[in-house]
Amino acid sequence: MDKRVVLAVAGSGKTQHIIDKLDINSRALIVTYTVNNTANLKKRILNKFGVMPKGVRVYTYFSFLLSFCVRPIVGNDMKIKGVIYSEPPRFAKRNTHGHYASQGDRLYHNRIAKMMIDYDRVSDITRRIEKYFDFFCVDEIQDFAASDFNLLCQLSKMDVEVLFVGDFFQHTFDTSRDGNIQKNLHNNYEAYLTKLKDAGYTIDLDTLSHSHRCSPTVCRFVTEQIGITISSHRQDEVNIALIDDTEQIERLFSDDSIVKLFFKESYKYVGRTDNWGNTKGLDDFADICIVLNPTTFTAYTKGRLATLAPSTLNKLYVACTRAKGSVYFVSQRLLDGHKK
Repeated sequence: MDKRVVLAVAGSGKTQHIIDKLDINSRALIVTYTVNNTANLKKRILNKFGVMPKGVRVYTYFSFLLSFCVRPIVGNDMKIKGVIYSEPPRFAKRNTHGHYASQGDRLYHNRIAKMMIDYDRVSDITRRIEKYFDFFCVDEIQDFAASDFNLLCQLSKMDVEVLFVGDFFQHTFDTSRDGNIQKNLHNNYEAYLTKLKDAGYTIDLDTLSHSHRCSPTVCRFVTEQIGITISSHRQDEVNIALIDDTEQIERLFSDDSIVKLFFKESYKYVGRTDNWGNTKGLDDFADICIVLNPTTFTAYTKGRLATLAPSTLNKLYVACTRAKGSVYFVSQRLLDGHKK
């Protein structure tokens, strides 16, 4: 059985790659982190078949954990009222109820996978997946962290086809964090790939290496200036420019067909705005305007964007790769007149 991790670039057709694996008779389990992406996957499956195939299930990660894994496997042995997203007590002993669940019997979100690992129930999860499905897919693999990542590694032994898809450099948040468990997972790309390879997965860097969304111009900028390798399926060129003329900035900000993307606090500005990281997964922008705060503006002018902190760099990568058209950069210092 093929066990594969496909590392994608932005706009390369990641969701389509998953949909292409399905037919009307598929027995497939698809898991992704966000509610938005779950809805998008269901919509795309409906578009392909006209109905949701009987054997296909699409879960958010935590609903998969709770309803498919925990309740059927340990639900008779412990009282479970749901999930709680607050931090667990730091000193509750491992393998005790209080380590994994609150006094109100809600499981700590960052300890659910850990509980199943600690109680040796991963083999039960494996058997359940093998019983009902022939294909197990996890989308947005880059967002899985801590014990959630460890669980995915342990599922490599399953006797079903496994496909994990994601873009390492679009890692902007984690499924969970828990002390030192895989604390440095996303610090180094090569080390990350090695962990997946050592778990038994084939690493595929070629299938989704070219973007349909971004032009060669944008791909070159991202590769050369941000330091993240991305290629394009397209041939046409677009513009990338720093805009510092007041009249041009006025035109940009009065044009709501061009979204203005800020590092944070975009709500403080008038017009069509959003934050860099919030746009992950969105595909409906033509030309975009990226607003650079003092730190990122200095890095841009000195040609040192690639030295930004990884979390900032990843969000900037997400923002730049939303563009189907041109990218305009503006210094945030010039935008006081556009505040609400």
